[in-house]
Amino acid sequence: MTQNAAKNPIFCALDTTDVGKALAWAKAIAPYVGGLKIGLEFFNANGPQGVAKIADVGLPVFADLKLHDIPNTVAGGIRAVLPLGVAVVNVHCAGGAAMMRAAADAAVTAGAKRPKVIGVTMLTSLDQSDLTATGVTGTPSEHVIRLATLAKNSGLDGVVCSAHEIEPLRRELGLDFMLIVPGIRPAGAALGDQKRVMTPREAVKLGADILVIGRPITEAADPAAAARAIRDDLLTTAA
Repeated sequence: MTQNAAKNPIFCALDTTDVGKALAWAKAIAPYVGGLKIGLEFFNANGPQGVAKIADVGLPVFADLKLHDIPNTVAGGIRAVLPLGVAVVNVHCAGGAAMMRAAADAAVTAGAKRPKVIGVTMLTSLDQSDLTATGVTGTPSEHVIRLATLAKNSGLDGVVCSAHEIEPLRRELGLDFMLIVPGIRPAGAALGDQKRVMTPREAVKLGADILVIGRPITEAADPAAAARAIRDDLLTTAA
């Protein structure tokens, strides 16, 4: 876990292609979150220069790039990200053990500044019917545990999972395996395109290390106030 995440597990998803808008959000919410997440839409639009501007805010950055290709290409992708100084980067577990090992090995070349390399298990926009449609047998929980176990055995630091898989993953893989949980929605918030969701307080109590929260903060009339309210609710839980 990053030091900031240990104090504040909220990583805000800056889901936009507009650097100015992302920076405005980041600066406004910086006192109330533990980190910032940038995804493919931001990276594809703004490249390394855009990531550097977000990093200048001074919070850990999660590069949610979801790399998924042959091992050599993914290793190259990880090495290309290292100079950006991100705290976390991810790959798709579905790429297989060799691909994940290549990603983990590539990250080691950063030495002490090595980012956490995380595996994406099952997107929180998917449910049982989506798994069945793609030919995957078993329940979402079984599928996630299978992929997460493969990720740990391949040298990754943790996985992205829905809050509903936190408990079984903790039982199977221990307390030191990082669990990053998207699909987090404060009570009463709109679900959007997420299907497997949970409130921040519930997810932290179950053992999530990082909570990825986007639209409930960035689409609020006052993003700073929304982030502060979530942070304060978690502090009340901890107390």
